Amino acid sequence: MSINKNDRVLVIAGKDKGRTGTVLNVDRVSDRVIVAGVNIVKKTVKRSQQQPQGGIIDVERPIHISNVMRIDDEAGVAKRQGAEGTGRDKQRVFKEHNKQGGRKITTSDE
Repeated sequence: MSINKNDRVLVIAGKDKGRTGTVLNVDRVSDRVIVAGVNIVKKTVKRSQQQPQGGIIDVERPIHISNVMRIDDEAGVAKRQGAEGTGRDKQRVFKEHNKQGGRKITTSDE
């Protein structure tokens, strides 16, 4: 899966097409991501100790990972990405149009 937490992504399909946001959570089992400010729905909450007011709140719901595309921070546009290397040396790279290989993506995880 090529999308990780804290990646900036562009929604390319669905009701929020064209909106951008940061990935808050990735569910690798169902291939869904939660993006900040995208796919917001209203949810009714019953009054409880955690929610003494109850009422209607806005909640971000997950969208399928195929509906988002990672944004290249240097270029500021969404680009396709792939992987280079094998095993532990595998790194995410942006696919460059009409070029061999691509530019490596730096992450805070490495």
